[in-house]
Amino acid sequence: MKKSVTFAVSLALVIAGISQASAQSGATMQEKMACRSDAQNLCAEFIGKPPQMNACLHDNKAKLSTACRQVVEAHGG
Repeated sequence: MKKSVTFAVSLALVIAGISQASAQSGATMQEKMACRSDAQNLCAEFIGKPPQMNACLHDNKAKLSTACRQVVEAHGG
């Protein structure tokens, strides 16, 4: 039970961080979801910090999933 609550809270924070980051870049919900896993795995320390999250995703572009890489590139990365 405790692990599922922790995971749910972590997932909510990741989505919130991506939502804030993508709001500045005009990303759609589909684009946000494409990068959710990558953001959590590669840039978790920047959740809630949109400029840093965007920079982290850009810096890790070679490690991103194909879908997220396409989103980053579509938004100038």
